[in-house]
Amino acid sequence: MLLTVSTTHQPATDLGYLLHKHPDRVQHFEQSFGTATVFYPEASSTRCTVALVLDVDPVRLARSRGKGSPDFSLAQYVNDRPYAASSLLAVALAKVFSTARSGRGGSRQELADRPIPLEVTIPVLPCRGGPPIAHRLFEPLGWTVEALPIPLDEGFPEWGSSRYVRLRLTGEVRLAEMLNHLHVLLPVLDESKHYWQGPDEVDKLMRSGAGWLPNHPEKELIARRYLGRAGALKRVALARLAELGDDDVEMVDPVEDEEVRLPEQNRLPLNAQRYAAVIQVLIETGAHSVIDLGCGSGQFLDRLVKSGAFTRVAGSDVSARSLQYAAGRLRLEQMNERQADRIHLFHGALTYEDDRFAGFDAAVLMEVIEHVDPSRLEAVERVVWGAARPGLVVVTTPNSEYNVLYEGLVGMRHPDHRFEWTRSEFAEWSEHVATAYGYTVQRRGVGEVDQTLGAPTQMAVFTRQEGRDE
Repeated sequence: MLLTVSTTHQPATDLGYLLHKHPDRVQHFEQSFGTATVFYPEASSTRCTVALVLDVDPVRLARSRGKGSPDFSLAQYVNDRPYAASSLLAVALAKVFSTARSGRGGSRQELADRPIPLEVTIPVLPCRGGPPIAHRLFEPLGWTVEALPIPLDEGFPEWGSSRYVRLRLTGEVRLAEMLNHLHVLLPVLDESKHYWQGPDEVDKLMRSGAGWLPNHPEKELIARRYLGRAGALKRVALARLAELGDDDVEMVDPVEDEEVRLPEQNRLPLNAQRYAAVIQVLIETGAHSVIDLGCGSGQFLDRLVKSGAFTRVAGSDVSARSLQYAAGRLRLEQMNERQADRIHLFHGALTYEDDRFAGFDAAVLMEVIEHVDPSRLEAVERVVWGAARPGLVVVTTPNSEYNVLYEGLVGMRHPDHRFEWTRSEFAEWSEHVATAYGYTVQRRGVGEVDQTLGAPTQMAVFTRQEGRDE
C-alpha cells in the first residue's frame, strides 16, 4: 500500500526537516505486521514528495494476533491488505512520523507551526459509503477532496464501482495536522481495524483529534467508525468530546452499566463552569479589552462577545483551521462594520513575541499551558508576562490530583497534554512567574470541590504590580 505527500513550499526540501526523514536516504521501519519504507521520489527546491510504502506480511500479521481477534480465518491470508490503505497504514504512519505528528519541527519549528501547501495521494483506499463519505470527513478540515471510485473491473463497466477510491487531498494545512487527520480517518473510511483495540484507544483518538475533532460536524460518525465494535469506548469518546465542544447532553447519554461516570455528569459541564468563572474575574477587575491566547475554535470568545461587558476582544491561535472555526462561530461575515471592529482574530504562536498580543487590559490562557512542552514554557512566560504585559492574566489548567475521580481515565485528562500539575506544582509555577515579572497572584478552584483532592480545574489570577510595567 502506498501514500505520498508533496509540497510546493519553497524550499520544498524543508519537508525532510519537518518529517525528520532525510530526502537522500531510503529508510526501513519494521512493524509487527510488515515493513514500512520511506523514500523521496522527488526532492527539489520547488517540489518535494515523500512516499510511505507498507509491505504487509500476512503470516507475521496472523501470528501476532490471538484466536479471539476478528477474522481468525483464511481471510487473514487472502485479503486486500497488501494493496489497499487501511488501519495498518495508519498505524505505520503514526509510528514512522511520530515526531512530526507531535508538531515538533526541530530547526524548522516556525514552519511546523504554520500551514503549508500539501498534496496527499492514496491510490487505493477502502471507502465504505463511497466518495461522499470522503468529502464529508475531509472537507470540514480545509481540504479540497478528489475521491474517484475505482471500477470492479475495467473490462466490465456494467459491474459498477468497487468499494475503493483513489483519494487526492490538496490544501494549506499544518503538517502535524495532516498526519493526525490521516491517522484517524484512514480506519474511519475503511470502517475496520485490523488490530486489537485496548482500553487506551479513546486516548489515541483524542490525541490525534486534538484541535479539530471536537468541532468536526461528523465527530459522532468518526468516533463510531474509529472505535468499531467497542460500544462502551464509543460512549466514553463522545462524552469527552462533549466536554471539549458544544454538544448537547443527549448526544452522549450513557448506558448506566458501561459508561465512564464523570464527576460533572448531570451538572453544568466543566468547560461552561470555566467560562463563567473567568468572565466573572474579568468583570470584577474592570477589564474592558481582552485577548484569548490559544482561543481554539472560539467557544470562549463567543461568550466574551455576547456578554457585552468588553469593548475590544481578540483571539489568537497557532491553528489557522481553528481560527476559521472561530470566525464561523462568531459569524464575523454577518456583522456590520462597527461590530466587526470590536473583534480581531489572528494567527500567532505563544512562544514568539508578537506586538499584537500587547495593549489589552487582560489576557486569558484557558487550558493552554498544559499543551506546551515544559522546555518551552519559559518562552511563553517571557512572551505573555514579559513582553505583552497585560494588567491581568488569567490561567486555568487541570488539577491532576482530581483525575482519580474520572473512572476509566487512562493517562492524562487530555491526550495532547504535555503535563498536568498538582495544586502544589501549580502554586510553585505561578509564584515563580509572578515574582519574575512583577505580578501578584491569587489561586482558586473551578468546579465541584473534593475535600481531599480539590477542584477539577485550578485557576491563577495574575495582577500586574503598579510601577512594574516596564
